[in-house]
Amino acid sequence: MMTTIKTVQLGNQGLTVPAVGLGCMGMSEFYGDSDEKKNLALLDQALELGCNFWDTSDMYGPYTNETLLGKALQQRRSKVILASKFGVVRNDKQEWLGVNGRPEYVKASCEASLKRLNTDVIDLYYQHRIDPDVPIEETVGAMANLVKEGKVKYLGLSEASPQTLQRAHNEHPISALQTEYSLWSKDVEAQILPTARQLGIGFVAYSPLGRGFLTGAIKQSADLPANDWRLENPRFQDSALQHNQVLAETINIQAQKLGITPAQLCLAWLMAQGDDIAMIPGTRHASYLKQNWAAQTIKLPENDLQQLNQLSTDFAVEGARY
Repeated sequence: MMTTIKTVQLGNQGLTVPAVGLGCMGMSEFYGDSDEKKNLALLDQALELGCNFWDTSDMYGPYTNETLLGKALQQRRSKVILASKFGVVRNDKQEWLGVNGRPEYVKASCEASLKRLNTDVIDLYYQHRIDPDVPIEETVGAMANLVKEGKVKYLGLSEASPQTLQRAHNEHPISALQTEYSLWSKDVEAQILPTARQLGIGFVAYSPLGRGFLTGAIKQSADLPANDWRLENPRFQDSALQHNQVLAETINIQAQKLGITPAQLCLAWLMAQGDDIAMIPGTRHASYLKQNWAAQTIKLPENDLQQLNQLSTDFAVEGARY
């Protein structure tokens, strides 16, 4: 099923990606057990569709997600727009050790990621989280050196404030800001997205399906595997899930009316928010991959867009994002 690709220009430095990419995090951890053989097959299918904007990070696993993509990239690196991240520190025991934005750590992290990814260049390299103890100019300066060395093509930040984004962009052009954005996480609309647009920085939305909740598949905590990190997330506690079902059920009703899936409705809504927004829904299932990819062809009627905007604005989501 090859769908006409809707492309998004991220920033003004020449980076163009499909509007719908693939978040690969869940192939390694956080969302229950997974199978490497099946994940590699899914990545094959993604490329066959044209879904070649792949997002990973050194902290997913940790490290194993980059290694997985390194295997998938063999003999076809040129076909993939590869994004990875550094800055959230974990060790081999999966312990969380904080955030590191020191220049020497930036360089070491990139070198390690390049080896795991089996490549000599990363297309889009993000600082995963901002280090409050290191001036952003120092971190981005080190990232800029990676561009000069040809190890990275474009720079990005993830979950950065408007002020930090401005300072970073003054140091070196930032092509993309990656932050959570969906029908139940619209915080970015107040200041972050307008700042990115003012600076000419593209936006990459992660968790555009509300970590699966907005698809209607999760109604109680028992619907999640025992080793799923969402069981610790405030929005996935049973009381919050019960309250937030109103949003998921309304999305489902509207999707049925239009003859599409709830996931497609959510992605089509997000695409309607601007031509500078790309998204990276994650999945381990071929059927969902195809549905997500096909969302590019859906243009929601103006009346439905208005209803969704009003719904997501009026509805008070219970639970913090993290």
